[in-house]
Order: sequence, then C-alpha cells, then structure tokens
Amino acid sequence: MRKALLDALSLPAFILLFTMMGFGSLARGAGFGAEMAALASVLIWGLPGQLAMVELTATGQGFLAIVFACSLANARFLPMVVSFVPAMSRSRASLPGMLLDAQLLSINSWAVCLREFPGIEPAYRHRYYVSFASSILLAAVAGTLLGYHGAVLLPAAIVLGLIFVSPLFFALVLSAVPGRAERFSMLLGCATIPLTHYLLPSVDLLITGFVGGSLGFALGKLWKPRDVD
Repeated sequence: MRKALLDALSLPAFILLFTMMGFGSLARGAGFGAEMAALASVLIWGLPGQLAMVELTATGQGFLAIVFACSLANARFLPMVVSFVPAMSRSRASLPGMLLDAQLLSINSWAVCLREFPGIEPAYRHRYYVSFASSILLAAVAGTLLGYHGAVLLPAAIVLGLIFVSPLFFALVLSAVPGRAERFSMLLGCATIPLTHYLLPSVDLLITGFVGGSLGFALGKLWKPRDVD
C-alpha cells in the first residue's frame, strides 16, 4: 500500500488533479451542479465519456443519447478489464468485488499497474491496485471540484490544455509497459490519426483505436526477433 501511494503521488495523482480541473470547468459551463460533476468523475471514470456527457448536454441531447455516447466512449474498458484482471492473480473474488475492481480501473491505473506488477508478488498485486486506483480517483474528484469552483479563473485555452495532459501522460506510461504489441499499437495510432481525423473527424479516435490496436497486436504476436549468436 505504501508503494502504491508513493507511485500515485509521484505524478499520476497530480496529472489527474489538473486534468479534471479542466473537466470541472467545462461541467460548470454546461450547467451541471458541483455534486453532479463530482459524481460523473466517480461513476463514468473516463474522460472521453465525461466530455461526451458535457458536450451532448450542452447541445440539448436526450438522456438515452447521452448514455449511449458515454457507453460507447468507455467501451474500451471491456478489453482492458479482461486483460487486466488475470494479471492481479486474485484466485478468490466475489462478483461484487470483481465489479468494484472493474469500476476502479482507468487507463492510468491499467498502464501503471501492468508496468509495476512484474516486480510485485502476486499476493500483493490486488492491494497495490486498489490503493493506487483509489488514490488517483480521489485526486480526480478533488480536481473536478477545484476546476468547478475556479472555472471563472481558467481561460478556455488553459482548460483545453489541462484536458490534454492526461492522454499525453498515458502515452508516456504506455511506452514503458513491457511488450511489443503495446508499443506498436501506440506508434500505429499516432501514424493513422491524422488521416482518420481528416477523412472522418466524428469517429476518428474510434477508427484509429481499432485499426492501430488491431495491427499493433498482430505485429506484436508475429514479430520474431532474430537470435544473436
């Protein structure tokens, strides 16, 4: 637990604190209350889904459309959960416990835990994950409230810049995760996003993630390093 707290406070918690300040400012501009903005950070716990909620609410979309957009934006968590839960090596877990673990998962905790798990004994991995994930979630909620109440002090350019900090940090963390598939996926995603954004800007991230992730996974499995004599 001490290691998880130190790892969270070393940078991830502060990254999410500042990123969610941007979300809190946007949520206030869209007419959300402070409690609803904080609750969105806890329950949606994915910045793309939270931004979709704010944007669609601001344009007057219906409840079902907002739920569908948030669900689609967070659909990436399904394969992340499937690949992550076995890595915790948790032999006995109840269904409510597993659902709570899944709810706590974020891109940052997924990437950091996969990076740190090889050096942590399997019996302590779940404790590390819960401590780390809870710490950055609290930081996210605090950032949401700070941004909400300080919205009038934040220019629009700074708000958008704060939101961009989290995906940039995630990309840097993912580049350090062992495995060729992850690195190939990130590189191919960076290579394909300009084209998809130009051709289909409304679904550019969805297509880029699918194409880049699939090709990266395939290359990671097929790539065979040459043996050095």
